[in-house]
Amino acid sequence: MNILIVEDESRIAKRIERMTRDILGDTLQSIQYSNTLQEAVKIVENNTLDLILLDLNLNGNNGFDLLTTAVSSSFHTIIISAYKEQAITAFEYGVLDFVPKPFNQERLAKAFHRIHTKDTAKANAIKFLAVKKRHKVQLIPIENVVYIKGAGVYTELYLTDGKKELHDKSLEKLEQLLAPSFERIHKSYLVKMTEIAKISVASGSKYIAELKNGERIPIGRTKYKDLKVKWG
Repeated sequence: MNILIVEDESRIAKRIERMTRDILGDTLQSIQYSNTLQEAVKIVENNTLDLILLDLNLNGNNGFDLLTTAVSSSFHTIIISAYKEQAITAFEYGVLDFVPKPFNQERLAKAFHRIHTKDTAKANAIKFLAVKKRHKVQLIPIENVVYIKGAGVYTELYLTDGKKELHDKSLEKLEQLLAPSFERIHKSYLVKMTEIAKISVASGSKYIAELKNGERIPIGRTKYKDLKVKWG
């Protein structure tokens, strides 16, 4: 993993780095450190990252200014902050976890464990998906997303107004963040359950989810029975 720590207190940054090395061991490829918002933005723009560990108060600067850029990127973001009252907002933006200060290695390890699990969204309340558009970031309300299609390392967001937006996160990463209202019905599709109008079987025993907007999405053979039960 390639990790960036964004923390303005060097003592805490060194503690995070030490714990991270202990937790990840040989799976850690590189770890960088930045104590300013400006420097962190440059590192994000010029490096391939897997994870950012981000403080929300950086020498008086608001870490949320970097967060909107971070959550639109391909990597996950974990907040490490003393400002517990900002946890709800952070989850709404699409962070993987919020680790409140003071913290111990066990709590940080739990946050890292979430990178490889699919049950993190149960307690999260993500309200936006951030997409990059012409050197700026646009927040797409979750309520406007009908379904999401995997497109290699990227994803395509299909919206209620018929538009399509490209997101830098993979389908697997978005699945970790999204609430249970979205279901992985196929290896290439995440669909909002309330948008399904009908589940049918086509010729050749192909399973289809017919959406309220008229679109037809394939259902994986291994997903059909479970989806039928959940859809009711």
